[in-house]
Amino acid sequence: MSEIHPTAIIHETARIGKDVSIGPFSIIQENAVIEDGCAIHANVLIGKNTTLHKNCQVFHGAVVGEIPQDLKYHNEESYTEIGEGTTIREFVTIHRGTEDRITTVVGRHCLVMAYAHIAHDCRIGNKVILANAVNLAGHVTIEDYASLGGLVPVHQFVNIGAYAYIGGGFRVSKDVPPYILASSQPLSFGGLNVVGLRRHGFSSETRQQIKRAYKLIFRSQFNTSQAIEKIQSEFEPSEEIKHIIEFIEKSDRGIIG
Repeated sequence: MSEIHPTAIIHETARIGKDVSIGPFSIIQENAVIEDGCAIHANVLIGKNTTLHKNCQVFHGAVVGEIPQDLKYHNEESYTEIGEGTTIREFVTIHRGTEDRITTVVGRHCLVMAYAHIAHDCRIGNKVILANAVNLAGHVTIEDYASLGGLVPVHQFVNIGAYAYIGGGFRVSKDVPPYILASSQPLSFGGLNVVGLRRHGFSSETRQQIKRAYKLIFRSQFNTSQAIEKIQSEFEPSEEIKHIIEFIEKSDRGIIG
């Protein structure tokens, strides 16, 4: 049975699932979808065309699905989608898409900590962690299991690879490849995310193969193109190696140093 506080304002076109709680003074706008088991705390705004999938939690003062802070936005129909089991903490802001990507997406079982901002047209994968006051500009893509430390600003159109970890407070203006630690200013390669890879079951052999590949890319006399050619010719084509190569080859902004 859902528990909706009498001061909450819910648009007549919004759809509310089973076992949903909505706290005092929260606002649910038109065509929002709140699926089963979600908990929306006090003073939350769930914007137009926003979907919260099952068992999400949205804490006090968060704004999810409001119009983007983008001068190119002209009231086109656009959307926000929050994956199952994701937690959005206090005063987070997440803005819906523009005509570029139409939908801003946050994946399943993510943790978005207090005061973080996810701008229009971002694509956030599953089990991503954004620590306090991370700020994502528009069109950012973050792959599964990546983690960003507190106060990290990310430039528009940047891509951050799976299982990458970015230390707190460092500015991200270029793409960050998968499986690595990134720190320093300007942001640079700091080795493998060994702790994260171990936690998620990557074998010692796989970690060593990834380490060898990144040694060629970041710690050799070869430029990036030459390093990729050498990896393609000398390494076994594992899923991880394929992912590294594809990520770098698709990078428009270039990768960190």
